[in-house]
Amino acid sequence: MKKFTSRFALVIAILIAALYVTDTDYILKAIQTVYLQGNTTASIDDYTFFDNQTVNTGKSKAWPLHKNYNKVSSTDKLFELHKAQGTVAFLIIKNDSILFEKYYNGYDENSKSNSFSMAKSYVSGLLGKAIMEGHIKGLDQPVGDFFPQYSSGLSARVTVGDLASMASGSSWEESYYSPFTITTRAYFGKELEKTILGLTTVASPGVSFKYASGDTQLLAMVIEKATGKKIYDYLSESFWIPLESENEALWQIDSHENDMVKAYCCIATNAKDFARFGRLYKDYGKWNGKQILDSAFVAKSIQPRFKESPKYGYGWWLRKTEDKSFFMMEGHLGQFVVVEPRDNIMVVRLGQAKEYFGTDPYNGDITTYIEEAYKMIEGPFKQ
Repeated sequence: MKKFTSRFALVIAILIAALYVTDTDYILKAIQTVYLQGNTTASIDDYTFFDNQTVNTGKSKAWPLHKNYNKVSSTDKLFELHKAQGTVAFLIIKNDSILFEKYYNGYDENSKSNSFSMAKSYVSGLLGKAIMEGHIKGLDQPVGDFFPQYSSGLSARVTVGDLASMASGSSWEESYYSPFTITTRAYFGKELEKTILGLTTVASPGVSFKYASGDTQLLAMVIEKATGKKIYDYLSESFWIPLESENEALWQIDSHENDMVKAYCCIATNAKDFARFGRLYKDYGKWNGKQILDSAFVAKSIQPRFKESPKYGYGWWLRKTEDKSFFMMEGHLGQFVVVEPRDNIMVVRLGQAKEYFGTDPYNGDITTYIEEAYKMIEGPFKQ
């Protein structure tokens, strides 16, 4: 037994040494935060395992309650879906008032949950704010004005608008389940800036949409250079405080030593505060009568940039049906804030799992959440 234990310890030591030699030691963090927790991918609670910076709030104001607040129950289909997919928060907001809210699995209205890629919508909004304040010239400003790595070849043609609309032509490959991808390295590693600046431009920028978290990360790095502010502070002063958020948020960083925000993901807060950003875009950048974000930028953001990719704008997912037009913040495992401006309805869901097919997040259970929410507000609950 002693020999076996010694040999086993030696094998483990060699494997760990190999990870460090091959610069893949970030896998140890992945093992700790994912596999040893019984998961196969990142979870909505894993922000507790990482370094974070605080997005501060100021004077807060609670959401008003609808006159029919919680007078309707979940449909049977919705209830079963919540149970199957581990929903932790579900809201229906009608006419800027909460019509329905429910929390599950020990979570409550103040519980923090990782937003994952919902953060991309915030970063796009911060680009709009930086343009509005004159820090960035416009969507066509070259990234090379901020990073010399983007001053030659195809890279010299990459603009900040290309980053916001996922059209940079980057070599980034989006993959969440393999431990050896750049996505995993960016999430679990401690040298995020080095990882991002090591990307190359492999296709013509500004031509087509390709979902790439690295685009949003580079955009955040540009915003920090342009404003001279850490992006978590810029989010606080630009949106979190003006939108009267009730709870502070945590934004994951690669490490306290490097203090680089994982801007493509990982803002952790509660469902009702996430919903505020959806309302801001629903009202074209206006909050309680004050123009927080340029209305023209908002309008452009929630329309497709490319006809061939009608499901994505600038940091927002889009969907049109015969009679409705939705835009959405969306994140891994089914975090979303869906907005239908003409109906003045928002649906918010946070949870531990999702199901969809292909690259369109609407092609799955998100559509069911929306359809069942609409059933719940039919009849006397339309007003």
